Amino acid sequence: MGTTQLESVPEPKYWHLKTVLSEALDSEFSVGEILPNERDLAARFGVARATLRQALEQLELEGRLQRRRGVGTTVAPPRMGVAVGSEQHAWPGAAGDAWHPADCAVAVPPASVAGILETVHGEQVHTVRRSRVTHGQPVAAELLYIPASSVPDLSAIDAPSGAARARAVLRELQRLELEGQDRAVELGSARADDAKELDRLPGAPVLVVTTRFFAAGRTAAVSVATYRADTCRLTFGDSGGVEIHHDPERRAS
Repeated sequence: MGTTQLESVPEPKYWHLKTVLSEALDSEFSVGEILPNERDLAARFGVARATLRQALEQLELEGRLQRRRGVGTTVAPPRMGVAVGSEQHAWPGAAGDAWHPADCAVAVPPASVAGILETVHGEQVHTVRRSRVTHGQPVAAELLYIPASSVPDLSAIDAPSGAARARAVLRELQRLELEGQDRAVELGSARADDAKELDRLPGAPVLVVTTRFFAAGRTAAVSVATYRADTCRLTFGDSGGVEIHHDPERRAS
């Protein structure tokens, strides 16, 4: 059976259009400016609206465009650099943590998370919901899953729900000696609840960072953090600190 040579595969029409649109964004539009509607853009470039949508979706994925509820498609600002450090001795909620606890509930985790935690089928865990905001803009949402065995003294705390309960769970978690953590990053699409919290449309591109925290020879907690792919660029280094680069005056590039 023969093989297809990459050189013989023609460039998709939407991909060529994406390049043309990208050049137009650099020369004709400023950050935050609203693009013309799809009908006008398709007529300008002489393409079908389906082809135009594919090109726009690719530019959104690359962080060049943003779709905003009630506004339309706008030129995105440069991505903000969010450092995801390799610090191995800091629990969520420790000093310097950029996340803000919002709520805490007891529920059965998704099967994928239950598998990582090695909880029994149907076992409920503490689920802490947190958010991350910079320059007044939501950039990430997190669900932190903590089994009861990691916070055995929590029953004595009189904080049934809300941010107070979330902070109490995190304080109890910090009583454990953290042995290390590991992370995995993958590209995904925003679910309805994440999209609402991040002020995006459902299906918008996101970066999902899953972190496992180890203590006493087991996985003591799992974090699933969803970052806006249109505004965030994750960087990995030797520090656990967070550095945000934000220049609203810079044109899209």
